[in-house]
Amino acid sequence: MKTQAAQGPAGLNEPAPVVDGTHAAEEARQGSAGGDKPVTVIVAFVANLLVAGAKTVAAMITGSASMTAEAAHSWADTGNQIFLLIAERKSKRHRDRSHPMGYGREAYVWSMFAAFGLFTAGAVVSITHGVQQLLEPEPAGDYGIAYAVLAVAFVLEGISFTQAFRQARKAGRERGTSTLQSVSTTSNPTLRAVFAEDAAALLGLLIAFLGILLHQLTGSPAPDAIGSILVGVLLGVIAVILIDRNRRFLVGQAVSPALLGSVARRLSAHASIDRVTYLHLEYVGPERLYLVAAVDLVGDRPEHDVAVILRAVERDIEDHERIEEAVLTLSTPDEPTLDLEDGPSA
Repeated sequence: MKTQAAQGPAGLNEPAPVVDGTHAAEEARQGSAGGDKPVTVIVAFVANLLVAGAKTVAAMITGSASMTAEAAHSWADTGNQIFLLIAERKSKRHRDRSHPMGYGREAYVWSMFAAFGLFTAGAVVSITHGVQQLLEPEPAGDYGIAYAVLAVAFVLEGISFTQAFRQARKAGRERGTSTLQSVSTTSNPTLRAVFAEDAAALLGLLIAFLGILLHQLTGSPAPDAIGSILVGVLLGVIAVILIDRNRRFLVGQAVSPALLGSVARRLSAHASIDRVTYLHLEYVGPERLYLVAAVDLVGDRPEHDVAVILRAVERDIEDHERIEEAVLTLSTPDEPTLDLEDGPSA
């Protein structure tokens, strides 16, 4: 008689492993859907709001093109955090009759709105203002105020980036990947957006500092204007990358072969399953999966018993917080067992 494998959190961290259902797992699922607080997004929102106000005042006083671009950047980021907070809230609603796969993909829709906002309110405004300053330069002064605001902004943005970096590093360690790879491949669009926007903010501050410094040293407004354009180009690149990542998950991002193999092994470890011959996994939200599998059950039971067992195994799988829905069907005798080492091609 096949014995059930010991369960644990290791082996499938994006999403977490498929395990047999328990009341504790169901409670964890409910808590995950409604109880988590988007700390990273909130920290980013507060930091960007404070920075945006300070940069705006500094831009009005100094007349710096780079500072104006940075102000537009921070206001765009502040607005984006609102979209990301909406994404967090809406995507965690439980599925219902009108949305049988849940509301998880809301996260990608609202995160894409945020990326479009970064492109238009950040990139386009910064580039346009920089070009205008090149064609019709305006005098700038009070450089000390500009440097002080940039320094304060760097500290606040650094605090926000540190929070995002810690979350990304933790996720990377759980998955056995680097921090950057974790950010690039994660199904969590809000984490990726905050990480990318905060990293761009820090780099943009350095560009603005160099532009203002060269303006002060040379007396030419060209470096300042070029700094504004470079900040805009940076924001445009980040926005396009974020839009593309959200697009991929909306149209059906494939899971990795390693993830498929890990889930297949977990399914095969179930006490009622002898082998797995087909497995389809699809992201339906951040760290949420739709699972379809063909399995061969242990033993040789009558048809009505088989149906009951299949439904029971489906409920076991769905009890896990990362599985939105599981659909199982029976394998035919001639179907080969999945290669559990590498998993099928995605």
